[in-house]
Amino acid sequence: MKLTDTQLEQFHTDGYILLPNLFDDTEIKVLQDAAETVYALDREEVFRESDGKTARTAFAAHEYNEAFRRLGRHPRLIRPVQQILDGDVYMHQYKVNAKAAFTGDVWQWHQDFGTWSRDDHMPEARAMNIALYVNDAVEFNGPLWMIPKSHTQGVFEAGHDLQTTSYPLWTLDRETITRLVDDGGIVSAHGKAGSVLMFHSTLVHCSPPNLSPWPRTVVYLSLCHVDNHIRRFKRPAWVAHRDFSPIECMSDDCLRQLSEHTVDSAA
Repeated sequence: MKLTDTQLEQFHTDGYILLPNLFDDTEIKVLQDAAETVYALDREEVFRESDGKTARTAFAAHEYNEAFRRLGRHPRLIRPVQQILDGDVYMHQYKVNAKAAFTGDVWQWHQDFGTWSRDDHMPEARAMNIALYVNDAVEFNGPLWMIPKSHTQGVFEAGHDLQTTSYPLWTLDRETITRLVDDGGIVSAHGKAGSVLMFHSTLVHCSPPNLSPWPRTVVYLSLCHVDNHIRRFKRPAWVAHRDFSPIECMSDDCLRQLSEHTVDSAA
């Protein structure tokens, strides 16, 4: 898969691009089943909400689930990022983010590269997210909110929020968000299951809580140019990965090869 010139221009101008219906129903069903499997695991990589029970994020799921291992090497996700970052990429972070019905909590306003730079000493913003919607993301179930063009202003000052949610995050203050929204507005990244969202690592974004009866799972691949790998190893290896070798893509039908009866945990 290769992005068009128009898509590349939109990405560089706005900081994001949404690609509808990139994965089909068969592939999405495999991933929905896989998500339920990993959320139920008793592993340190499966982070819980403040209630201690509801899954919030399954880190590094590609290391213990076969469907997510294949997704982490899928050409429809890897090739466009290689195109934008102009070279081979490695997996800096892999997350299966849950917004459980009624209980999925907020992700505060932040920039991903702000965290990668401060916590992991990633040298430059030559890294980005590509996200696959495993469920429909609608107005009511906590979709991603983004501030267009905010990626053009570099890294903002941030505070380390250790209290708002169960997961610590480097967050932006209200004055900064108000100024950025006055300039660029807010976009709600709605999309059907199977859609893919690509966004710049300095794009300011957040997501509201999910008070609806509809769950919302998104798989995030945070990919970094191999020359731009992290220099600090403060966070656990399942949060900020240590394997800087280039990702080798699998075949385009690698998810379809898995039926709903064969999505097992990887060895």
